[in-house]
Amino acid sequence: MLIEQAAYGNRWRRVSPAAKGSLALAGLLAAFVAATPTAAAFVALLLALTTVLGARVPAGVYLRVAAPAVGFLALGSLSLLVAVGTDTAGHLSWELAPDAGPRIATVAGRSLASLTALLLLVLTTPLPDLIGLLRYLRVPEVLLDLMVLCYRMLFVLAAAVRDTLTAQSARLGYASLLHGWRSLGLLVANLTVQIWQRAQALHRAALARNGGGPLRFLSPGFANAGRDTLLAAVAGTALILLAAGLG
Repeated sequence: MLIEQAAYGNRWRRVSPAAKGSLALAGLLAAFVAATPTAAAFVALLLALTTVLGARVPAGVYLRVAAPAVGFLALGSLSLLVAVGTDTAGHLSWELAPDAGPRIATVAGRSLASLTALLLLVLTTPLPDLIGLLRYLRVPEVLLDLMVLCYRMLFVLAAAVRDTLTAQSARLGYASLLHGWRSLGLLVANLTVQIWQRAQALHRAALARNGGGPLRFLSPGFANAGRDTLLAAVAGTALILLAAGLG
């Protein structure tokens, strides 16, 4: 997965998750205090450059991960331009929302800045490190267990999809459009049953090992964690002040 590749292969892999979390939180606050689209866009640009140039996340990977969310944001922003209502005869009608452009631009800019703040965190921090940070912050164990299980099942699902597609392609399952639709339906049906069975097997294995408590992992040590967190707090404070000043 692209996110995992970036999280384990970036320059900030050994930086404390607390430092990266503090910087991401400051980015979210800066997006909130940005009062104009220009300020919000500037915050988004700074956070994106920090991720690509500072953490050395490949620009291609960054764009591929961000593209679906940016497309959804653009589609949502365009839908806000249209006001739906009824005319005097009671028929449904629509028209361009008057004076909605500046407000939509501000919302879209803040959303984009918030997205880049979250991408800074997830593209530089593996999930086990994030779970360790959340456990330190006293997040309920049941939520952390759900995160771990969902994380595990994502890789199980990816492996099952890859193996099934390989088998179907070897049997010319996608040689034509008709065969492709049929193979796609068989793929979905097979994965539904297979993932359910694997989830049940994982549950039984946990019970067989007396796994009734929270799922624990060894947390790696991070050198200079205090210094990195202090630097992130200073940089985050400067970003918030800059966003407020530009507004």
